[in-house]
Amino acid sequence: MSEATERELEALQAALAAEHAAVYGYGVVGGRIRESGRADARAAYDAHRARRDSLARRVRDLGGRPVAAAAAYALPFPVPDSAAAVRFAAELEERVAGVYSDLVRATDGERRREAAGALREAAVRAVRWRGESVAFPGLAERAGTATASATPTP
Repeated sequence: MSEATERELEALQAALAAEHAAVYGYGVVGGRIRESGRADARAAYDAHRARRDSLARRVRDLGGRPVAAAAAYALPFPVPDSAAAVRFAAELEERVAGVYSDLVRATDGERRREAAGALREAAVRAVRWRGESVAFPGLAERAGTATASATPTP
């Protein structure tokens, strides 16, 4: 396997892991968000499931074994109510955008366009949830903000 393919596979696995966490996270969001936000949460959940499945196929196509979802994920902060669920959804999207920015760097051609599209979609969802944007979505070091994520529990 070439070095470029290994780099791409590593970035694909990281994106897949982020999508697993996002799917889990939107389960939490959906259980806490007000009725008015449930359609957006469901649409995001469905989008992340579709991306997750697509990434798993791409990993297999490159000869890799897709990283599995964790049994549970630690939340970056308590999510007891709708306001916290909205903040958490924005954090999830910012985390996913960051991982897709790495995938953009690791790919080229059509795969790079797909990764850029996923980054854009996550950044747009983050803006919708947060109500404001960042200068460089997916690039925390340039945006001046740190991204948080749901992380697997040991």
